[in-house]
Amino acid sequence: MLFNSYLFILIFLPMVLIGFGIIGRLGHHKVAISWLVASSLLFYGWWNPLYVWLLLMSVLFNYAIGVALLDSNKKVFLVLGIAVNIALLGYFKYANFFIDNVNYILKSNFSFDDVILPLAISFFTFQQITYLIDAYNGKTKEYSFLHYLLFVTFFPQLIAGPIVHHKEMMPQFCNDFIYKINARNISIGITIFFIGLFKKVVIADNLATYATPVFNASELGLEITFLEAWAGAIAYSFQLYFDFSGYSEMALGIARMFGIILPVNFFSPFKATNIADFWRRWHITLSNFIKDYLFYPVNIVMTRYAILNKYNKIGEFLITVLVPMMIAWFLAGLWHGSNWTFVIFGLMHGCYLIVYRIYLDIRYLIFSKGGKSGIFSTALLRMFMFFIVTMSFVMFRSESVNGAISMYKSMVGGRGISVSSWFESKMAVLGDIPNILGVRYDGFFYNGILTSNPENLILFLAFLFFIVWFSPNVIELFRLNNPALGVDVLLKNAKNRILWNINIYFLIATVILSVVSIMFVQQESEFIYFNF
Repeated sequence: MLFNSYLFILIFLPMVLIGFGIIGRLGHHKVAISWLVASSLLFYGWWNPLYVWLLLMSVLFNYAIGVALLDSNKKVFLVLGIAVNIALLGYFKYANFFIDNVNYILKSNFSFDDVILPLAISFFTFQQITYLIDAYNGKTKEYSFLHYLLFVTFFPQLIAGPIVHHKEMMPQFCNDFIYKINARNISIGITIFFIGLFKKVVIADNLATYATPVFNASELGLEITFLEAWAGAIAYSFQLYFDFSGYSEMALGIARMFGIILPVNFFSPFKATNIADFWRRWHITLSNFIKDYLFYPVNIVMTRYAILNKYNKIGEFLITVLVPMMIAWFLAGLWHGSNWTFVIFGLMHGCYLIVYRIYLDIRYLIFSKGGKSGIFSTALLRMFMFFIVTMSFVMFRSESVNGAISMYKSMVGGRGISVSSWFESKMAVLGDIPNILGVRYDGFFYNGILTSNPENLILFLAFLFFIVWFSPNVIELFRLNNPALGVDVLLKNAKNRILWNINIYFLIATVILSVVSIMFVQQESEFIYFNF
């Protein structure tokens, strides 16, 4: 079941919300929690009922390990819990990938039945690993199994995050306030939900019609022009941006309807002026997981047992920064999917962050005595950041490394920088794709959309640049209404004058957004992060 479906919007969500409100009003809080858990399991099982048992077994195992850690704090329980979680994730997500690579390297022909990847396994596995580590470090306390079950399965954040912490959610579940449906929470939740839905179905899904043909052509080895490659790459960057932004806001909105506040997971990442700032804004909870549970532990272990850093600055940099960073981002890339494109994507960002760290060290040495450190304007820095992130998203989107290389070759002018074909009414770039894929393509654009007016795409992308760089995001718009957890630092410099409130103007805007969005929900399309 998808957030952007009529079934969810018109039937599932209203029924769950009304049922929760009625039960909560009657004072049956455990029954209300049970209602949410049952609804969440139905939501998850709609995709494949068989894997509900996998989810439940994972929850039961991790809860038992967590209780053992709270009682004894023995490291053996922590190691066992993490090992089982990693083994489960490794089998379902990477078994096929491992066998394929072994066959390729050894020229062998080992057979292995394809394993269907359970929905959201990466998210609920990471979430429970954080719980076990926090339990070992004494950062959690014991709650009922029912509360823990809701902590893992709560449907607004189950499928694609945010990755929530035990200490963030459990106190909310124990608060009597959430069991009384609040009109203001409903208003805030509905508005945020439809802003996210609009981003998904009106913007992201339409951008896919431009990006998909270009990447398909690249995978087939067809030569695409310089401008076609860049148009496809930029369209995909915005598609991924608005797809994930839309999901994150829909999750926030749905949870808020139930009186639950989720952690912030997306905060205008294309406004970032450096790569570290980008990852403080993009998939924030995953970034925090990488930093707290991958980079720092590797850094501590290497620093403790390595002697190289005792002799020179280069050795210290290798031990404390370079190696931990590359290990962390190798694993982060692999987390996104069992494909070398994702691994390379992660390593690219690891390299970006290392180069940025070197730049900071050099800048400190040069300007440590009070010199000016601002070399580039904010606009130029944002443009540069968009450029390097888009280059990495090409690898992220491509189905194979060869397909990505083909895109890169066109993007750097390896096939020439010709603009004439861009403005032709019938572009031959897609060659025989219609016959190969059984899909009708008319020129460069999918299904002939804007074939005679390709400049409309350029105007559309220019408009999106304006939106992502200059407009306030949802967190800023709702900043007086506690829209998400962990926003204090992010909102420190917020200056937007447009602020949400319950009035006729925002009511009209919400109605327009909802009507337009529902009109565009013509066919269900998965969120991109559902695949991870």
